[in-house]
Amino acid sequence: MHKFSMTFSVSRWLWPALPLHERIRRMRLVHAGVALALVIASLWASGEIGRRRAEVALAAQARIDADMNAALLRTVLEKYRALPFVLSQDSALATALTAKDAGTLNRLNDKLERLAAGTKAAVIYVIGNDGIAVSASNWREPTSFVGNDYRFREYFQRAVSKGQAEHFALGSVSKKPGLYISQRIDGASGPLGVVVVKVEFDDVEADWNASGKPTYVVDDRGIVLITSIPSWRFMTIGEIAPDRLATIRESLQFGDAPLRPLPFDIVRTAGQAADLVRIVMPGSTGQSTFLDTEIAVPTTQWQLQHLVALEPAVDAGVREARMLALLVLLPLLAGAAFLLRRRHLVALRISSEQQAREELERRVVERTLDLSQARDRLQTEITDHRNTEQKLQAVQQDLVQANRLAILGQVAAGVAHEINQPVATIRAYADNAHVFLDRGQTAPAAENLQNIAALTERIGSITDELKAFARKGRATAEPTGMKDVIEGAVMLLRSRFSGRMDTLDIVLPPVGLQVMGSRIRLEQVLINLFQNALEAVAPKGEQGRVEVRVATGAKEVSLTVSDNGPGIAPDIREGLFTPFNTSKEGGLGLGLVISKDIIADYGGRMDVSSDGQGTRFVVHLKKA
Repeated sequence: MHKFSMTFSVSRWLWPALPLHERIRRMRLVHAGVALALVIASLWASGEIGRRRAEVALAAQARIDADMNAALLRTVLEKYRALPFVLSQDSALATALTAKDAGTLNRLNDKLERLAAGTKAAVIYVIGNDGIAVSASNWREPTSFVGNDYRFREYFQRAVSKGQAEHFALGSVSKKPGLYISQRIDGASGPLGVVVVKVEFDDVEADWNASGKPTYVVDDRGIVLITSIPSWRFMTIGEIAPDRLATIRESLQFGDAPLRPLPFDIVRTAGQAADLVRIVMPGSTGQSTFLDTEIAVPTTQWQLQHLVALEPAVDAGVREARMLALLVLLPLLAGAAFLLRRRHLVALRISSEQQAREELERRVVERTLDLSQARDRLQTEITDHRNTEQKLQAVQQDLVQANRLAILGQVAAGVAHEINQPVATIRAYADNAHVFLDRGQTAPAAENLQNIAALTERIGSITDELKAFARKGRATAEPTGMKDVIEGAVMLLRSRFSGRMDTLDIVLPPVGLQVMGSRIRLEQVLINLFQNALEAVAPKGEQGRVEVRVATGAKEVSLTVSDNGPGIAPDIREGLFTPFNTSKEGGLGLGLVISKDIIADYGGRMDVSSDGQGTRFVVHLKKA
């Protein structure tokens, strides 16, 4: 509360004459402006941080890639440097240069050809002291070096004078660039000639080109020798002095290459891990910025330049840093806006309450004379309200009592309906026992009395099951023999329908067939179905027929009760499973309702179909 009062004290100090709503509006504008400024500042600062981090990471990765490319190039060079020296010690070369007969030279040509194919050198050839090539690995090709004069080549001159040389140049015959590695061949009487191995870097350039990052090698004069971009070959880094340029062209080292500068500018930035290079690629309309990493190629005077595109990595780094900044800043700004809004709402509520109090005081002063009349009216309204409340409570109690009586009537009717058959059977057994006692047959009479005792227990079970049915929840299901259920239902009906039980055509299922349910409750279902079917076919006399069949499936057991009675009237059929809906004069209309609920309680269902030829009930139960 202290901070809140300070905030609005500041607002009142800034805008003392303005109403509260206007002060709140201006404070929200100030908050929005501050939030916007913070967002812009954080985006700029995070963008700069992300840019610097991306450049540092890119420079480190570029250094690693450049080292790997330089190592690859050095591996290729070292592979071929020993070859001229080994060949210079071969007596076959000295013999060929001394004898110079056709047979010896042909054998040397074959040997150099096989050696070039095995080492994958571009070409291997031998030059005599006069500068004329006497043998070459490409002696069979139209561009054979045999017979060509190489006295003007620097690698020949330096090898003769110093014993060995390396020289990168454009082939005068093949027109392919490569590194010429030469070694002098000495004889007993002095130098005999020079052996030269030409190395071409097509595979190295292809590997560099596959990486998608421009890579090239320059000599100590800044001329591009090896490059992943063919159009850059024999171009220069910067301008070469005219006199030196003329000397290079006269040597024919690079043929008639114009030796123009590369199409980019190098921006030297202090403190950078690498130089920034702005490149205009051939065929491109815009400029791209690259990081230029420069390392020396070991054992040579060459420098390897490795370019890595700067914009994608920097843009990704900037986006990531700005996204992180927004993820941190926006929740803070949202929290500040939420707190500010809460304070504004509190201020509005306080202001509203203050105005309400002032208005109330004014109205109290104005209406002091009307208080007595208002008190009388209020007392009258309170009395009416109490009377209405008492009437409402009486009505509610009447509704509760009526609901209880309706529920009690349904339960009582259901109990009476369900125990009607056992009571009738008890009466029949009692009459039979009386007859047996009159005849002096005590054994049958005792058996009837035992049956009566069993039926009284069954009546108790029925009332217990009906009370359980009235409670919420589903009755516990257990494996129950289908044959026992059918036989129990028939036993309960036998006394009432004495003399008409032949109407039932029952095919009992096997003893081992079991369903999920309770025997007592399933017997109630079958009693209702059998009773309704027997009553339906009663007018037909001996022509009446009730069939009971059991079918077994993979997961369920179906019991069908069908009769050839008159069928169910359409108006009764629509509400067949509605309580108290019946076509019987003395019926309650609860039997089928209870039966269907019992079947549903055990996860089954009951289907019914009826027409003028009879009625068919199918009970589906889960197989145990």
